[in-house]
Amino acid sequence: MTSVTFKTNSALGDCPGMMHGDPQTSNMGLVVLQEWWGMNEQIIARGKELAEMGNFVTLVPDLYRGKVAKDHEEAGHLSGSLDWAGAIEDIRGAALFLMGKGCRKVGVTGYCMGGALSIASAALVGELSAAAPFYGIPKAERCDVKTIIIPIQAHFGELDTIAGFSAPADARAFEAAMKGKKDFELFMYPAGHGFTNSNNKANYNKESADLALSRTVKFMARHLCSR
Repeated sequence: MTSVTFKTNSALGDCPGMMHGDPQTSNMGLVVLQEWWGMNEQIIARGKELAEMGNFVTLVPDLYRGKVAKDHEEAGHLSGSLDWAGAIEDIRGAALFLMGKGCRKVGVTGYCMGGALSIASAALVGELSAAAPFYGIPKAERCDVKTIIIPIQAHFGELDTIAGFSAPADARAFEAAMKGKKDFELFMYPAGHGFTNSNNKANYNKESADLALSRTVKFMARHLCSR
């Protein structure tokens, strides 16, 4: 694990982050985006887990610049005040940083708020080659999902109750909007919101989490591998 700082066009300036993996042994980069809590130990560990599972070089950007929510109220405040345009630039900066480390292609994956940002960046960040969003969809004014041209593999819970963001109806609406796209797939799991986060005691579903992460790793390896 390496603490890094990379250039970004965000108004907040350079962005810190945590990098896992060895650029000497892999040229596949993966940006891993936080839930609404911030860059906490769980998402840093997820970056490490994905790096080890797929031999990726992963980078978890600290979109909140050092702030980590202690409860739902603070998480809501932090996510609600996030400068989305700036966050998109942070993601672009993260991708460029990984490319500068020797990664030939870079993907993005994220959870909850990070899932929505994954979709938005798939539409807005041309440096990305694939995206795997988890249980989060951006509002229509954030981006036009129909402009997405990179491969997408999306993951949602059938028991997710967050209407307008990640509920099954929202997932299906996203799927309908992406109809006709060559490289698009969406998986539903018998689980609730945040089902891959073991800190989410109410909704964590190990079987679904393991399957979703395995699918993500295979998907990214397929689209990021340079032959």
